[in-house]
Amino acid sequence: MNSDRLPLLAQLYHAYLEDENSARFVSAIARHYLPSTLERLAVGGDYVLRRAATMAIGFLGDYSQNAVLGRALTDRDRGVRMLADNGIRALWRRDGNVHHRQQLGRICRLNHSTHYHQAVHEATVLIEEAPWFAEAWNQRGIGYFAQQRFEDAANDCHQTLELNPYHFGAAVGMAHCYLELDEPVAALENFRRAVRLNPDLEDVRLQIDYLQRTIEGK
Repeated sequence: MNSDRLPLLAQLYHAYLEDENSARFVSAIARHYLPSTLERLAVGGDYVLRRAATMAIGFLGDYSQNAVLGRALTDRDRGVRMLADNGIRALWRRDGNVHHRQQLGRICRLNHSTHYHQAVHEATVLIEEAPWFAEAWNQRGIGYFAQQRFEDAANDCHQTLELNPYHFGAAVGMAHCYLELDEPVAALENFRRAVRLNPDLEDVRLQIDYLQRTIEGK
C-alpha cells in the first residue's frame, strides 16, 4: 500500500519506527490530534493505529487516560500491550499539579537511591496534601517494604489499588508483602490479580505456578 494513503497517525508511527525521533512524533501528534481522538483510536482502530495511539498517549497523556492504557494492557496485539505497559507507568506519575509531580519525582529518586526513611517521610507529606494520588501511596509502600514494615507496605499497596485499579505493580507488591507475612494464599490471590491486569508479567506467572504447587503440596 502507498504510505500516502495510510491514515496520518499510521504515517507518523511508521516514520517514528524508521527514525526513532520521539520529539518529532510527539510534536506532530500534538498538532494534529486531540486526546479524545487518540483515546478512541487506542481502542477502536486496527493494530497499527492502536499501537500508534497507545504510544502517543504514553508520551502526551496524563492520569485521566489511565483507564485507556489500563484496558490496552489486555489488548489482543502484543505490540499494543507492550506500549501500554511502558506508557501507563509514566501516566501514574502524572497526576496532581506541578508541585505534586515534583514531590513524587523526588520520592521516586529517594527510593531508587535506597534512602527509604526519607522517602517514606516525604511520601507521607504528599499523601496528606493529595490523598487521592495513588502513586504516592505506592512509593510509600515501596519504602515501607524496604524497611521490612510489611503490614504497612501491604496497606499502602491496597490503598494504591483502591485509587488506581489498574496498578498491577501494587498488586505484585502486595503479594510480596503477604509472602513475607507467611500468607501464601493471599499472596497467590494478588499475583493472580496482577496478571489479570497485565497478562505479560511472565515472572509473576512463574511465581503463581510455584505458589500453587507449594500450597497444593501442603
